[in-house]
Amino acid sequence: MFLDIRELEQKPIRFEQSLPIGEIQFDSEFEQQSPLNASGNVELHVSTEELRVRGKLQVSLRMECDRCTEPFVKNIEEEFDLVYVPSPETSPGAEIAIGPKDSHVGFYDGRGLELNDILQEQVLLALPLQRVCREDCQGICPICGQNRNETECHCRTQLSDERWSALRKL
Repeated sequence: MFLDIRELEQKPIRFEQSLPIGEIQFDSEFEQQSPLNASGNVELHVSTEELRVRGKLQVSLRMECDRCTEPFVKNIEEEFDLVYVPSPETSPGAEIAIGPKDSHVGFYDGRGLELNDILQEQVLLALPLQRVCREDCQGICPICGQNRNETECHCRTQLSDERWSALRKL
C-alpha cells in the first residue's frame, strides 16, 4: 500500500492490512509463518509536511535458536509511532548532517511512502538481539555437541585457560 501525500492532504488514511506469507521479503534467517496483520493510521501535518504513521502489527516468524540451533516460532506484536519528513534536497551521494533531535525522524522522497517498507523495518527492529527458543535454553555442549535441552551430557568443561597455568604454580 502506497501512502500518497496528495491523498493525505485531503484526509488521514486508516489502514488495515493482512499481508500473506512472502509478500514482504525478510532476511534468510527468518521464515514468515503467519500473515502479517497491521492496522493504524497515517496523517499529514500540512504546515511542516510531516507524516505521522501510528499503528500495530502482528506476525509469527520461524528462526533458529542462538544457543541450541533448534528452530522455533517467535510471535511479534509491536506498536509503532513514526514521524517522516521530506528528504532535504542535496546532490546525489551527498551526506546529510542530522542533529540529536533528528535521530528519531525518518525521511521520505517524492510523493510518499510505501507501507510495506515501514512494516518490514518495524518487524526487524522488534526482533531480539539474541534469539533463544526459551529463557532457560541450555544450548549445545561445547565438547560433544549434544543439545543440553534434550540429553544430559557428562562432559567436563575446563574452566581455566592453559596459557595461565604458570601462574597456578606460584
